[in-house]
Amino acid sequence: MAETRLIQGRYRLHDVIGRGGMGEVWRATDESLGRRVAVKCLKPLGQQHDANFAVLRERFRREARVAASLQHRGVTVVHDFGESDGVLFLVMELLEGHNLSQLLEENRKHPLPVRDVEDIAEQVADALAYTHRQGVVHRDLKPANIMRLGDGAVKICDFGIARLGADIGFTSRLTGTGIAMGTPHYMSPEQISGGEVDHRSDLYSLGCVLYEIATGVPPFDLDDTWAILVGHRDTPPEPLRTHRAELPGYLDRIVLDLLAKTPDGRPTDATDLRRRIASARTAGPEPVALSMPLPVSLSVQVPEADVSRLPSWARGMTTGHRATAGSLALRTVAFDPAAGLTGEWTAPSRVLPPAPVGDGRATPSPELLAVLASRHKAGLSLGRLGRWDEAADVHRSVAEVRERVLGPDHPDTLASGYEVGFTLSRLARPADALRAFTRVTEGRERVLGPDHPDTLAARQETAYVLGRLGRHFEAHQVYAAVLASRERTMGPDHPDTLRCRHNLAFNLGRLGRLDESYRMAREVAEARARLLGDEHPDTLVTRYEVAYTLGRLGRWPEALAAYREVAAARGAVLGADHLDTLAARYEVGICLGRLGRSEEALELYRDLSEARTRAHGPDDPETLRARHGIGVNLGRLSRWEEAVEEAREVCAARERVLGADHPDTLVSRREIAVGLGWLARWPDALTVYRQVAEARDRVLGPDHPDTLASRHDEAHCLEQLGRHTEAVELYRRVAALRSSDGEGSAQR
Repeated sequence: MAETRLIQGRYRLHDVIGRGGMGEVWRATDESLGRRVAVKCLKPLGQQHDANFAVLRERFRREARVAASLQHRGVTVVHDFGESDGVLFLVMELLEGHNLSQLLEENRKHPLPVRDVEDIAEQVADALAYTHRQGVVHRDLKPANIMRLGDGAVKICDFGIARLGADIGFTSRLTGTGIAMGTPHYMSPEQISGGEVDHRSDLYSLGCVLYEIATGVPPFDLDDTWAILVGHRDTPPEPLRTHRAELPGYLDRIVLDLLAKTPDGRPTDATDLRRRIASARTAGPEPVALSMPLPVSLSVQVPEADVSRLPSWARGMTTGHRATAGSLALRTVAFDPAAGLTGEWTAPSRVLPPAPVGDGRATPSPELLAVLASRHKAGLSLGRLGRWDEAADVHRSVAEVRERVLGPDHPDTLASGYEVGFTLSRLARPADALRAFTRVTEGRERVLGPDHPDTLAARQETAYVLGRLGRHFEAHQVYAAVLASRERTMGPDHPDTLRCRHNLAFNLGRLGRLDESYRMAREVAEARARLLGDEHPDTLVTRYEVAYTLGRLGRWPEALAAYREVAAARGAVLGADHLDTLAARYEVGICLGRLGRSEEALELYRDLSEARTRAHGPDDPETLRARHGIGVNLGRLSRWEEAVEEAREVCAARERVLGADHPDTLVSRREIAVGLGWLARWPDALTVYRQVAEARDRVLGPDHPDTLASRHDEAHCLEQLGRHTEAVELYRRVAALRSSDGEGSAQR
């Protein structure tokens, strides 16, 4: 941004006045109106090529639309937003004042005067009452996001991660970018647990803010991010007057009500909160308690440890402002497996040593078990949010400690091992996942027996990763054995039995046993429809598999009808732009193309490309897949000039996003060559075909079927150019490699 001094020929940038996760805020002048403004820019120059830029851009636009719709004296005014030279910007009123975090610092980390706390509480409650009526939840309320202006007015800033209550599904996808949503010192229990978040989460965060400005410390003033998070979720906060005796009792009660662990325990809404504050302020002062006994300090020794052991999602979050002395030099304390305790919330100061048990292993303390259980749940929540890297960190850490203190075959240890395998599978590391699931399966068979549901779950995941590794015959054997056990112990219509049958049908298709795959998938779809309903996601997943198998059987009219039914049902249940709906629509396009209905396919892929771009940006792999479909169907309609141009653009984007040798990039490059051939530009076509063949030779090997297909394309091109001797020689080489590969396969 340093070189881009003028935005849209209107906003003159002067100096940076703030930086955050979304970008930079500049002091600027609106030269059209001659007024001073603040301009927030999404990421400095160079970030346009970041893999997450499309998602960040959509989040920014949503922020702008939400923020611009809010018109209240307690909310920062948004004047304008747009995009200039690849930089997204938001133009806001320039506020003259200090945020609450700065006020605490200027007050030498002492709490603010009671009168100021009351006034701030009432003004923020009034602003939240307005935003919540508009269906907007802030989700990151903290001292740094609340401004106190020179005239005493209070404004809430930065609705950067606000969520429209009526649009939860869309926005939740946009927040899965690895950016921590919320700050640990001010996060509600439901945010931490990955539960439903509504306006009452903001009330909890406001309670944390009021606690800090009234006492000088946040409610859980701990060094360990884990301890802070679990403190919010499980530990009652100390009354405010244990820190500051002169606080009025009503303020203590209101803040503690805001900090209720469940949303139902908090005030109904911000309007109710404002009414309570105003009523109490006009009722006059309360008697001041001379002294209040402090609770017994909760502390344990936490030795210095390797910070890398702290899971990445907690490690990446800011710890927020802490008003106590030394807060700016906050020391991050990692989880120590030996002690098993990570903060003051975990145990009283005098902890008895663990007693040995029969095998010589020390009995773990209840506090340690509680720590491990809470972290296990946190890992599950991260997985539900799709943050698999972070979930893997958590589960791996918990598994190591549980094995040490409980033993390798303890059910809790095996449960953590299972989750490790599950995260590795979702991270496309099937070989590592297979090792993890094999260990868990063996342990559960020893401890629980071969037919226990947990054992069968581990065996079924083993089969799944075997399939991911291309070992479909082994996967089939495991699936068949698990299915027999599930039918025997649970019955044929149990959801787990049907899930296993679905997976077995899928694997039969990968083995080339298409008729069996189709019959089994159809039976599972009928059973799921009967038990779960026609529009249940599990029913639709199996119907999708039925359609896919029909396509592989060449029964394209039936496949088209099946895919259309799935797309329509998903659109009604999940929405037109949901990923699963769009996936079904893509397959509808495949069927239309196969049936020679290329005009319809072309129109569908154009609509699909627009929907994908809207949701995930122009360079998302699925957007590019839809655009590839546009190019293919332009070619089928003999519109070859347009087809080649589309293929060139998609190939360039795929090379930029996926890499030059990625299979999808090479498919697009081949599509360029096909179009050049139809345009009789054979020398150009030969050059491109050779590029594809050489890349596949380098990446896949000379005898891979895709490499051989590319060499065959090259030979055909040589033939069209009249270079018959070279063409015949290349055809012979391809035939010899195919023959030798067939012999090798027969021997295996």
